[in-house]
Amino acid sequence: MTIKRNWMAAVVGLAFAALPFTVTAQEESGTKTARELRSSYDKALQGKTIAFLPIALNVPLMDEWTRVVQQEAEWRGMKFIVRDPNNNPSAMQQALTALVDQKPDVLIVQNPSVTLLMKELKRAESQGTYVVQINMSSNYKSSAFVGADWHEVGKILAQDVVKQCGTGSGKSGKVQIVQGELAAAASVDQVGGVLEVLNKDPAIKVVSNQAANWDANTALNITATVIQQHPDLCASVGFWGIMESGAAQAIRNAGKIDQVKVYASGEGSQLDCDQVNQGNFYKFLSYKATEQGHDLMMASQMLLESGEKPGTRNLEFYTQPLWIDKTNANGGNCYALPKK
Repeated sequence: MTIKRNWMAAVVGLAFAALPFTVTAQEESGTKTARELRSSYDKALQGKTIAFLPIALNVPLMDEWTRVVQQEAEWRGMKFIVRDPNNNPSAMQQALTALVDQKPDVLIVQNPSVTLLMKELKRAESQGTYVVQINMSSNYKSSAFVGADWHEVGKILAQDVVKQCGTGSGKSGKVQIVQGELAAAASVDQVGGVLEVLNKDPAIKVVSNQAANWDANTALNITATVIQQHPDLCASVGFWGIMESGAAQAIRNAGKIDQVKVYASGEGSQLDCDQVNQGNFYKFLSYKATEQGHDLMMASQMLLESGEKPGTRNLEFYTQPLWIDKTNANGGNCYALPKK
């Protein structure tokens, strides 16, 4: 028995003695699969150019997209360029034409309307540039779309409005809608979702449905008139937090902020969460700009790795909406604004 035990111990000892040499040899070269995957990845991405054309910079939503895309693109060894048309449609068209002429590998564009940029986006793909449209699509379906499903967002907003103001609520049922730009996909599709739900409840009365063109001051002036004409207003629904903050201010100025339920959808920045925590927004529906930034890079990476001709397919990356109220308007649900 002693001889057998000694023999077994020797065998085990030899096995353990050999193990470090085997592991070390493997660690020195790595696995063949890992090397091949990384080589393919780098070949598809390194040195490629990704261009971004938002409607404007120095806005929390666009700045967060820019921050995430630039950080991830540079980590992947890609060149990142951005142009700021400063909310000027004519300047945006000119900037897009110039970018398309430069033939970047990927072009990310935020459309101010469904028609303004579509011809140039189509031209970009026809000459080999993948086009990714962010949050507001044009009438041209490009290689990828990243963003909110606005019809879904509108329905979710309206469903909560009906709970607060509809049949059986004992409220007036009067609702105000504050749109952005009338020709923007975010307005067209969002108002469609809102009205689809609101029109099903006979107790709901839409007393105002106006465009504030994404401007807080315009929303304030519109709402000041609405609240004067309808002091028993039950809810105000706005299609962007910064714009709807103006509507909330008008309602607060009228002494009605505790009576009127103010809803907004938007990117989920600290500004949005501040509006919730200060009691200006009753609830906020976030489409999480930081997550969208990651999705923009994922869409760009997938297209580049596919090697397919631009326009071959249409990928969609929809963002799951998140309700924010005073119970969760903090931490990771409210991304920090970049320091100037």
